[in-house]
Amino acid sequence: MKIAFFSAKNYEKKIFDSFNRKSNHKIVYLEPHLNEDTVTLAMGFNAVCVFVNDNLNATVVEALAGFGIKLIALRCAGYNNVDLETASRYGIKVVRVPAYSPYSVAEHTIALILALNRKIYKAYHRVREGNFALDGLLGYDLNGRTVGIIGTGKIGEVVAKIMKGFGCNILAFDHVQNKSCLEMGVKYISMESLFAESDLITLHCPLTKETHHLINSESLDKMKKGVVLINTSRGALIDTKAVIKALKSGRVGALGLDVYEEEGDLFFEDQSGNVIQDDIFARLLTFPNVVITGHQAFFTKEALDKIAETTVENITEFEKSGTSSNEISLTMIKK
Repeated sequence: MKIAFFSAKNYEKKIFDSFNRKSNHKIVYLEPHLNEDTVTLAMGFNAVCVFVNDNLNATVVEALAGFGIKLIALRCAGYNNVDLETASRYGIKVVRVPAYSPYSVAEHTIALILALNRKIYKAYHRVREGNFALDGLLGYDLNGRTVGIIGTGKIGEVVAKIMKGFGCNILAFDHVQNKSCLEMGVKYISMESLFAESDLITLHCPLTKETHHLINSESLDKMKKGVVLINTSRGALIDTKAVIKALKSGRVGALGLDVYEEEGDLFFEDQSGNVIQDDIFARLLTFPNVVITGHQAFFTKEALDKIAETTVENITEFEKSGTSSNEISLTMIKK
């Protein structure tokens, strides 16, 4: 198949070429994001391969259909950036990578927790400047703390295992209870109770209409004063304006983000020579108790290999059979 590979990065090309040797698809790597302004670049291709910040709204999907595109291959697990109803209406199949390395995201989650608690980022800069004072670096033992996990799929399960190792009490909310989590002593409770009882809350759920701005003014008011919030899932799970107010009031004691709801024009690019135009994001950067990384939680060799392998397999399977075991159907997402 001839594939237009949008949002391409140099580190992806070598890996995808390696896993594509056997299938021998023709992959054309394109740097721009796929959106209404760039969709014409997909003309002449059979499929598009896209990532988290490509925007496949109804207009884009309709244009792809007009170009004869038969397949949208997501090289990620989430699919909130694709208008699935429009794709279904035009007979375009959408496939994804449902699992790559849950350890990559889970371990990055723990890294954010530790960095915030022990002020690693502050200590690093102080020592480089010859400042060895400990004032302002006070942390606390994670042992005995209560951690609330929202979403206990594969990533949430690994986070629970690691935090159990620290001696934390683990609370969880999910519509489907994970058997492995239950066996390790995770206690499932209502979301309201989780908000009220947790010292630290970490998000590991998909972005849907139900979970959009899950963390908002109302839910923040239910949390303990000084709660630590971590989000390595999808940016729009958090109402950023509401969490800024909570940081100012002290309701949120620390915030760790690997995702941001308006990250599309910021992340995955070198912005060091530019003035950041997003005032809300710029405000977040002013807080001493906020750590933000640029959507890198997934970024391990193991995860990238699995993403490339599964994406190529999805495309090959579609080419041979017209479908894929990792196809996203409207029936599936409406359950």
